Amino acid sequence: MRMSRYFLPVLKETPREAQIVSHRFMLQAGMIKQSSAGIYSWLPLGYKVLKKIEDIVHEEQIKAGHHPMLMPTIQSADLWRESGRYDAYGAEMLRITDRHERDMLYTPTAEELITDIFRANVTSYKDLPLTMYQIQWKFRDEVRPRFGVMRGREFYMKDGYNFDLTKEDALHAYNRHLVSYLRTYERMGLKAIPMRADSGPIGGEDTHEFLVLAETGESEVFYDSAVTDLTFGDREIDYDDKAACAAVMEEFTTKYARTDETHDEALFNEIPEERRMKARGIEVGQIFYFGTKYSDALNAAVDDGQGSKVNVHMGSHGIGVSRLLGAIIEASHDENGIIWPEGVTPFHVGILNMRSGDEAADAACEDLYKQITALGLEPLYDDRDERAGAKFGTMDMIGLPWRITVGPRGLKNGVVEVTCRRTGESEEMPPADAVAKIAKIYEGIA
Repeated sequence: MRMSRYFLPVLKETPREAQIVSHRFMLQAGMIKQSSAGIYSWLPLGYKVLKKIEDIVHEEQIKAGHHPMLMPTIQSADLWRESGRYDAYGAEMLRITDRHERDMLYTPTAEELITDIFRANVTSYKDLPLTMYQIQWKFRDEVRPRFGVMRGREFYMKDGYNFDLTKEDALHAYNRHLVSYLRTYERMGLKAIPMRADSGPIGGEDTHEFLVLAETGESEVFYDSAVTDLTFGDREIDYDDKAACAAVMEEFTTKYARTDETHDEALFNEIPEERRMKARGIEVGQIFYFGTKYSDALNAAVDDGQGSKVNVHMGSHGIGVSRLLGAIIEASHDENGIIWPEGVTPFHVGILNMRSGDEAADAACEDLYKQITALGLEPLYDDRDERAGAKFGTMDMIGLPWRITVGPRGLKNGVVEVTCRRTGESEEMPPADAVAKIAKIYEGIA
């Protein structure tokens, strides 16, 4: 990809409507453009990162044995009346009437619809356990949409739903999701802490939110600082192993970590004082076990193998895909712009030509571009006839984790400069070594 041919409408001025870092940098970096309050067009750079995040979510869900599908954004109100949630959900639900005067709604979540699909097709315990999920656009009519994609009205979300014969099986699905979410967030370079939370309009007995610590977080959180030392890392896990999944759940949820809605001051004060932490957090996902709440209301039952019909135990599990993009920026930036973790960067490396039009510099950049592309990586080549300062500013703003700078002076000495965006450290080396370095960085990531 060459910058001279790429649609990247970078803004020089700070947008007045941007109240937090992620909103400001996404607008300045030409990633999104507001269409109306809380609703955005995703421009090429923003869409590219969104798809990277989506791909990681898909990969980890499939590893956990969950089946991808797709449900409509517009649902019939009848199912929601059957569950009792149509009137209870509140003004956040966008209600619609079609030309035949039928009540419809733009989906904020899909428990009713997935349960209807299940009850129409599954009748035996032999078909359980079953977990299906989708990544789909949702809409909640926020009274005050703000903070860009962090609290928009339209958002891209992974929502998954498990169906199990017993509570024990459903709680294993709950634990399995927690493990898959830990892997998902760490691949994106995020420290997301599972915290005991409130179930809200979804309902249910057990629920944990995953929160990324950030000053701009909308939730107040209380936690034992020891939880920030926990990492899942590269360990392998058998998702069918109930004991192994339960052990991870215990490891990551035993230490105190709660949102303000479920905070217990007495329990909190049992923690050594130096480890008691109070901060703000950005919610990037939530898991629920809600028993037979929806299967009772919608009559989703199976033959239990002993001559009886039993309503299945269920849970739901969400990840805010579009919100994650904003959360990553909030957690990873400096005063000059975004700093993308390698796992989600829109381009793996930027190639910056210090003097476009110089024969040697042009040839070296073209060669680097071809070699890096041949590795299966995606470079972004700034081949524009612009001042070097403007090129550096753009690269810093859009936040590619690595940059190769090519100039006539360095080439005379047989070197180019490789710079790490996160640390600012630069190293001169021959072009071939620069390509090898980039290849090694992304080995096992890209």
